[in-house]
Amino acid sequence: MENEQKMRLFEDTPVPKAVLTLSIPTILSSLVMVIYNLADTYFVGMTNQPAQNAAVTLAAPVLLAFNAVNNLFGVGSSSMMSRALGRKDFETVRRSSAFGFYSALTFGVAFSALCTVFLGPLLLLLGADAATGAATAAYMKWTVSFGAAPAILNVVLAYLLRAEGASFHASLGTMSGCLLNIVLDPIFILPWGLSLGAQGAGLATFLSNCFACLYFFIVLYRKRKDTYVCIRPSAFGMKKAVVLGVCAVGVPAAVQNLLNVTGMTILNNFTSNFGTDAVAAMGIAQKVNMIPLYIALGLSQGIMPLVSYNYASGNRKRMKDTVLFAMKASLAFMAATLAFYYFGAGGIVRAFMKNESIVAYGTKLLRGLCLGMPFLCVDFLAVGVFQAVGKGKEALIFAILRKIILEIPALYVLNYFFPLYGLAYAQFVAEVFLSIAAVCVLRRIFSNSSAGPMQNASLPSDESDASL
Repeated sequence: MENEQKMRLFEDTPVPKAVLTLSIPTILSSLVMVIYNLADTYFVGMTNQPAQNAAVTLAAPVLLAFNAVNNLFGVGSSSMMSRALGRKDFETVRRSSAFGFYSALTFGVAFSALCTVFLGPLLLLLGADAATGAATAAYMKWTVSFGAAPAILNVVLAYLLRAEGASFHASLGTMSGCLLNIVLDPIFILPWGLSLGAQGAGLATFLSNCFACLYFFIVLYRKRKDTYVCIRPSAFGMKKAVVLGVCAVGVPAAVQNLLNVTGMTILNNFTSNFGTDAVAAMGIAQKVNMIPLYIALGLSQGIMPLVSYNYASGNRKRMKDTVLFAMKASLAFMAATLAFYYFGAGGIVRAFMKNESIVAYGTKLLRGLCLGMPFLCVDFLAVGVFQAVGKGKEALIFAILRKIILEIPALYVLNYFFPLYGLAYAQFVAEVFLSIAAVCVLRRIFSNSSAGPMQNASLPSDESDASL
């Protein structure tokens, strides 16, 4: 019965209702995740120690690197699963989910080991110095050395559940961990609690991710007769069609994230040249700017199963209507948020830290960062469509364009002509050009889609996946 309801959601439910059903839980989950990220910054900021706040900012690229694994096995497996569901190939759905889960677990453990062994050189690479090194290492002890595997599995399991339309359980699991983190943060960070500073923020994050993973395991056990998600060891294997299908989408998504990490590391290194206050201000501005971006990202991730399913089943009109509805809603929201951020930047930054030097830096940085919002939401939707329909090459090209061709060179040029404050405009410059390219590629996909059902929709699963 539950599986039949999922099929009706993908096939028959009116597009606006289907988009909202799948996206609202994902957006709420993204919002809670942003709030939990802001909670780290907010409560660490309450210690009035800029070095502690800077530690959270400097460690951010390593935590962002987790998303390379999340994208490789979460995005890759979920896209493979949804397309297989559209073809009614349920065996491939199960094998894809098992492959994604066990591969993510293996990579998570390896990630922890490598970062722990090479912690010293890694801290230098991140831009940590004598003032921030100890706090950054303490924060990374819990979030990376102990916490990489649960943090990665938390996200990947949410992707696997979302792929079959179980958006509510996927989001509830993520939100439960984030909410626990918010509760634990002040207890572990502030002087009236354990007074651990940035290290306390890391410990809270570790425990919260473990709790979220436990929630997902319980859900999968209770729904074992009504879910296509399978994490039994017997279902794991290196079947060629599954590995190629997952990697075709997952590898470009992982490369995109690694380029994001590179860009953030360069940004932090440039910012650190202007002192601890500048680093703390950039961290606040970035995290505040993440709120609307995570909402737009949640919308693009929420519609991915709907796009994948209808692409694979041949209902291209429904696929196109889904994307256009999501784009209109996202652009309207981003335009309103841009106006609020630009004119209220000073008050927003001051809410996190009442240090006038940090407020002055942060106000100008937030105004520059927020200008890219409307263009980023178009980019998010375009990349989400590429991933949903198995067009990994297009997603990879966009990742290279965004970081290597546009944003990273813009960081160097703008910082040279407008020291520090120019850094905040690099993303805006890159996304203007990228959003134009996104619209052009989406129009081409929609034009090709109008020809009718895809030619390989009826092929056996191995051949169909290999062609993608």
